[in-house]
Amino acid sequence: MDLATAFPPFGLRATCGDLELRLPDDAELLRLADVALAGVHPPERSPFLHPWNVGEPDEVRRGLLQYHWSSRGKVSPEGWALELAAFRDREPIGIQSVGAKNFPVTRSAGTGSWLGLAHQGQGIGKRMRLMALHLLFEGFDAVDATTEAFDDNPESNGVTRSLGYVPNGVGLADRQGEAATENRYRMTREMWEARPAVHRPDVTLHGVDPVRAMLKMDPQP
Repeated sequence: MDLATAFPPFGLRATCGDLELRLPDDAELLRLADVALAGVHPPERSPFLHPWNVGEPDEVRRGLLQYHWSSRGKVSPEGWALELAAFRDREPIGIQSVGAKNFPVTRSAGTGSWLGLAHQGQGIGKRMRLMALHLLFEGFDAVDATTEAFDDNPESNGVTRSLGYVPNGVGLADRQGEAATENRYRMTREMWEARPAVHRPDVTLHGVDPVRAMLKMDPQP
């Protein structure tokens, strides 16, 4: 038995040109930690609730490994977070996550991401998001997708708005001991299906059906 048979998310992939989204193995997680240590955001900015990418290198590596191991261990029909690594020409450059709670009932899922500074400003983050949305709407039959970004993160807010999401309220979050405004967004299936041609890159999905079965996404007899 191979790993993807035992744990179907390891067989899940989305490809689009030179980009690929899939679960990373442990060696690739260590390479992703090095990407994060090289910089994810300017030092004066803080796009994360917790500064997981700042600290002693060994602590950052250990924390990233533990987070991904924990996420894998909690995958179930009741709740899942698939922390898909983004690879460009086979090199890991960031993470694009998709996650949901009670998805078989709600058909609603959310996304989140980070991208190494060296790879920002090239349209990669937007393509990663489009690939994630393609997986949710075309692969998993979602009815809507949500995302959030802190108000002082113009890049993330800009990508979200450019893709046609609509505002879905605001909230306050405890960001490292300070209240921070968080903008929330939503995209419905109808909005996704009406998206312009520029937001329709050629995305190919692999290994979707075993994941759907594992997470009981289809009606049960």
